[in-house]
Amino acid sequence: MTKVLNVWWDGRIVGQFTQDRHGDIGFAYAQAWLDDETALPLSASLPKRLERFSRRECRPFFGGLLPEESQRLVAAQALGVSPANDFALLDRLGGDVAGALQLLPEDQEPVKAGPIADQQPTPLDDVGIVRVLDALPMRPLLAGEEGLRLSLAGAQSKVPVVLIDGQIALPLPGQATTHILKPPIARFKGTTENEAFVMKLAAAIGLDVAPVEPRSAEGRSFLLVERYDRARDDSGVVRRIHQEDFCQALGVPPETKYAGEGGPTFRDCFELLRRVSARPATDVLKLLDAAIFNLIVGNADAHGKNFSILYDSHGSRMAPLYDLLSTVAYPDLSPKMAMRIGKRATLAEMDTDGWQAFAKEAGIGFPLLRRRISELCDNTTELAKSVSHELAHSSTNPTAISEIAELVNDRAKLVGLT
Repeated sequence: MTKVLNVWWDGRIVGQFTQDRHGDIGFAYAQAWLDDETALPLSASLPKRLERFSRRECRPFFGGLLPEESQRLVAAQALGVSPANDFALLDRLGGDVAGALQLLPEDQEPVKAGPIADQQPTPLDDVGIVRVLDALPMRPLLAGEEGLRLSLAGAQSKVPVVLIDGQIALPLPGQATTHILKPPIARFKGTTENEAFVMKLAAAIGLDVAPVEPRSAEGRSFLLVERYDRARDDSGVVRRIHQEDFCQALGVPPETKYAGEGGPTFRDCFELLRRVSARPATDVLKLLDAAIFNLIVGNADAHGKNFSILYDSHGSRMAPLYDLLSTVAYPDLSPKMAMRIGKRATLAEMDTDGWQAFAKEAGIGFPLLRRRISELCDNTTELAKSVSHELAHSSTNPTAISEIAELVNDRAKLVGLT
């Protein structure tokens, strides 16, 4: 017997995600969706067509909606399903995912979106927030909690939440979440402060990033990230906006997200933007800036799932940056970039030849690249101190912020010399 999940997009069925009696998954567009010339494909890797998509074709997209690595394993254990079973995981977690979609059983329809003021879950007090922080290591995404069907990609612990008048709440069944709550990474010190600083520094120097706010509850720090794939209209209704990460768009399974394992390279990413973006020239420069900035701050974990495409009323475009962290602050992590820049893997290896090779990969002129390197390095050294002071003023761990700021400032001087 074939199991079916209807794939919904803004109140309409896009198609059906299925699993046959042998455990094989597939996807097929609904005829009405195919007939509607204004309806977009789910993914750049899943163009609209009548034929069913095989497991090999559709798994990068659907598997890419789920948590990864240990988060996937522990979530599966909490749900009592196999971690390798994408269908079973999406059946239990697919009510609110990245982008506009909801995956629901055939007998279920999406909850009609209303003003957030009329759909108010009970806000969490500090005790409730700490309870969530304590639960996440054993139940990623609060998997298995009644009424919650939430999924986000990534290997880091997190849970989607709703923010109402500044207060955090877990969503009502089927409700669109507005923010992501990220606890610190247990293995490493000061990751909340690290990510908050790097994200706010990126925004300060003019990069397009998701807004973040470091918070604490009973002395426990965490990060609150505003979802760029959600929009609240004038009446207070929260709408889901479609998005996909670069691995999904390129048909790359999440297990091979790193370029060294067959995942996207920067050349692949630039070519993707030129192919799908409504404003490719603008987005190529955004990705160029992101690559330079990640090298400056030492974010070596910027792989294909850490860049996304947003499909909104302005057309397809590169999404705001997210998950920016100075990973080189932690000696246990590899300093080698997930995607090489001009065949160079670390800051120490970067030289003029490497930057020239990167300009060629990006398909831009070397003088433009050299100017952007100079501008981003100058802006970083100019603003790092003020950003760190602003954050430290309200932080429970100002030392961690000043240490990251100093590391980034030193790196900016080195990058600027290339």
